[in-house]
Amino acid sequence: MSSYLEFFKKRGALILGFILVVALVVGYQLHARASKTPAIPSAIDRGERKEPLISVYIEEEDLVREMPMEDYVAGVVAGEMDPDWPLEALAAQAILARTFTLQKIDESGGVPERNAHASTDIEEFQAYSAEKVNAKVKEAVRLTRGLAACYRNEFIRAWFHAYAGPRTALANEGLAYKFNPPYICSVEGLGKNIISEEEGNWSAIFDLEEVRNAVQETTGVDPGDINVVKIAKYGPSGRAATILVNNQKISGPAFRLALGSTEMRSTLIERMELNEGCLQMSGTGYGHGVGLCQWGARAMAAEGKPPEEIVEYFYKNVHLVSLWD
Repeated sequence: MSSYLEFFKKRGALILGFILVVALVVGYQLHARASKTPAIPSAIDRGERKEPLISVYIEEEDLVREMPMEDYVAGVVAGEMDPDWPLEALAAQAILARTFTLQKIDESGGVPERNAHASTDIEEFQAYSAEKVNAKVKEAVRLTRGLAACYRNEFIRAWFHAYAGPRTALANEGLAYKFNPPYICSVEGLGKNIISEEEGNWSAIFDLEEVRNAVQETTGVDPGDINVVKIAKYGPSGRAATILVNNQKISGPAFRLALGSTEMRSTLIERMELNEGCLQMSGTGYGHGVGLCQWGARAMAAEGKPPEEIVEYFYKNVHLVSLWD
């Protein structure tokens, strides 16, 4: 017994110190897990509660310009949504534009190939139009200043699109993304209640040689002279997940991008047939269908729904955090 007492007399302080260190580490880890506010990416962090400055590649001028984050967000809102739409819809778009930017910077630095945090090239980042920024857009950005959408303690992948049609899509369906994040859900599009038939529906005609080249460039396989084009697999929301061109399979999203996303507006295809040397298609929707539907946001705004509720409708179990004053 005396040997044990002697041991603790000699080693007691050391043991107690070790226990305290372990308790502090565990406490810190539990706090970090419980925390719902992700850190501003270190590349743009200017200190606690301070708005970041970001570098933006201006495609039209082929140069990189530094600007406050909120100025950039205003340009994205004006470029991605009609600036005269309801304030609440514009504010929801502002939250997502800000979140999209933060997530991309956090994940990859933004647009490293341009040596910038963001880009005005819509194919690289988000649409942007400083010229279209009006008083309503400025107010939408001011109302949501510093707000970002998060899942647990990470910025969400804030995908959005113009018009979902009847339902929004899962990420692996609408984008052929490698997995579906837990906050991306398929919900009623809502925009169908207010959009005109002319804007909501689409039709397109493609030369068969154009279709052949598109498939070959995307898959690396020449399908040969086209005699069969059909939907091989549908996704949960009714979108074409896989398309069969002769014997070659191609994902619906890849097929759309290869043919042109402003011509083949969505993968919600209602008619697809070969006729007189052409592929004729028609359908409904505009965009990949994942995340926020802008026309759905407009419909909710028209009903008086606040921007926070709009965001939380299209993304499951997310929360909004305030990052700067």
